[in-house]
Amino acid sequence: MLFFVVFLLFSILILKLGMVQIVYGDDYKRELQRTDAITTSNPVPRGKMFDRNGKVIVDNTPLNAITYTKSQNVNSTDMLKTAGHLSKIINPDLSKIRDRDIKDYWITKYPKKAIALITKSELKKLDYKQIYNLELQRIPAKVITELSKNQNEMKTIAVFKQFNSGYALTPQIVKNQNVTPEEYAVVSENLDNLPGVDTTTDWERSYLFGDTLKTVLGDVSSSEQGLPKELLDQYLARGYSRNDRVGKSYIEMEYEDVLQGQKAKVKNVTDKSGNVISTETVSDGQRGKDLVLTIDMDLQQQVEKIIEDELWKTKQKPNTGLLDRAFVVLMDPHTGEILTMAGKQITKNEQTGKPEMHDFALGNITTAYNVGSAVKGATVLTGYETGAIHPGSTQLDEPLLIKGTPMKKSYKTFGVINDLTALQVSSNVYMWKTVIAMAGGHYVRNQPLDMNLTKGFNTLRQSFSQFGLGARTGIDLPNETTGLQGPDMTQPGHLLDLAIGQYDTYTTMQLAQYVSTIANGGYRVQPHIVKDIRDPELDNNQLGPIVEEIQPKILNRIDAQDDWIKRVQTGFRMVMQPGGTAYSYFQGVDYSPAGKTGTAQAFDHGQPVMNLSLVSFAPADNPEVAIAVLVPSAYQGATGPSPNDEIGRLALDAYFNLKKQRQQQNQNAATSGQTSGNTANQTTQQAGH
Repeated sequence: MLFFVVFLLFSILILKLGMVQIVYGDDYKRELQRTDAITTSNPVPRGKMFDRNGKVIVDNTPLNAITYTKSQNVNSTDMLKTAGHLSKIINPDLSKIRDRDIKDYWITKYPKKAIALITKSELKKLDYKQIYNLELQRIPAKVITELSKNQNEMKTIAVFKQFNSGYALTPQIVKNQNVTPEEYAVVSENLDNLPGVDTTTDWERSYLFGDTLKTVLGDVSSSEQGLPKELLDQYLARGYSRNDRVGKSYIEMEYEDVLQGQKAKVKNVTDKSGNVISTETVSDGQRGKDLVLTIDMDLQQQVEKIIEDELWKTKQKPNTGLLDRAFVVLMDPHTGEILTMAGKQITKNEQTGKPEMHDFALGNITTAYNVGSAVKGATVLTGYETGAIHPGSTQLDEPLLIKGTPMKKSYKTFGVINDLTALQVSSNVYMWKTVIAMAGGHYVRNQPLDMNLTKGFNTLRQSFSQFGLGARTGIDLPNETTGLQGPDMTQPGHLLDLAIGQYDTYTTMQLAQYVSTIANGGYRVQPHIVKDIRDPELDNNQLGPIVEEIQPKILNRIDAQDDWIKRVQTGFRMVMQPGGTAYSYFQGVDYSPAGKTGTAQAFDHGQPVMNLSLVSFAPADNPEVAIAVLVPSAYQGATGPSPNDEIGRLALDAYFNLKKQRQQQNQNAATSGQTSGNTANQTTQQAGH
């Protein structure tokens, strides 16, 4: 019986073995040989930024880097072991270690001690995540203190933290700042003993002009910061990895899709256990496309220097305690190309207590102020459109005595003046009487104003918006403000203030768009700071072929006849001529400017101040450049300095002087080339003779 049972069992075993080998053998063999192909994407350097003349503004600086790629089957103990080895040959950054990182390390290194912190009854009730969180809470404080004092442990913690921040089969930066040649070499020599670790070349963003235009260029997140939390899902849906570096603000963010580039695709072949058995490059990827900005960096730097000098100089004068900033925009009035977008702000150094100058170019679109009489060109054109006045209309510039209201007047009494003179001398009374008629009212001395205020406000604001005042300019940058509208539409005095730029607030960019609309004959052009998009060139300092050229975009045509616009252009020209409010600053220039000055009463920190502005274009008969200058809180009191006019004059001088210099350089180059060609021809002829 025993022999029979043994025989039977062996027969069954042989039969079963035969089934495995003969019937299912190929299936099991295929299962053993089964592999998975997982494709990962590796980031590439971002596109560069150039100025309109081909100068590199933003570049990528190569960095030696040490990376870690987590395999699918690696466990925390193995990662900790590798982190310990690596921490002995590099100096990781310890400044970013948090208490949580120390706790994670301790739980991984001492799992038995960690689990001993949990009672048996708790182990039965809680899941893994709850147990881990409870372990984190119960780690004694002295453990954290002791580890914090151990330099070697802290170095391991710093490396282990970086290992854990990565994703399976995706390289994670362990160190890319201040990697010494010795560190790079030693790590490279020991890669066989450091599974998952590699040495490579990384990059960081470099801004070649320092602080110049920095607030507008924007920032890029670090590999540690990765994708911004508020946009995480949006980026992940577009194929980004969590630790990808992306533009965080302004141009870097606005043109993220262009600058990011095409990632390198790598196929990792793994066995059924998750071990990588081969790696294949599917595509090398391509650096991000380059941006050519409309900015002229030579002009930008000169204008910034002008602003700085004028701010420091004006701060030395009395009643300028609240002056701390100034803005300038120069643009092509026909195309909307921003040639200069400059802004400077004086702040106090928290450590030294001394004032410092910082870039605040962004303030041209993010801050708005009462700008004063610079808007009077729009007021006059609105008067023409509504029939309140017509070209050549005269008004008596006299103090207005309105019942129940303090006397309102221009800074001087001008008597009977027409529309051109009103612009030339900046008559407030002419504008007030125009807007009173616009609102269906009529001024009678010592009587209240009976006007349709709703009609007056709506008409004036709607007309101003056609010029870009109080509306988005459409510039290709995020977070542009439209300014603020004065809230009270029940007071006649507020409507009068609106007509002279002392009620609603506007940005410097809006002023530039407004004066460009007048300069080009009535077309509101959308300003833009990117000129074209280019494919990256093999020679990194050269421009590649154009992918997209940003074309001028007309947003609207103002409701004004051509002769009306020419009339206002003439008035602006008279502002710069004898008798005009800006003549003393612009007399003697050879580029025939036209423009309008502005002074607005405002409040800063509860103190009454004067905001100063200037809008201009030149040459007056064929405008090629428009400028807006804004100096908020220039001084306190009835009279003071005029840095707005000084800055405007010097900035326009810089533009036309730079133009002359370049024309001369081109002529010299052409002459030199022609001379060289003639010399070569003469040499050839002599050789022939």
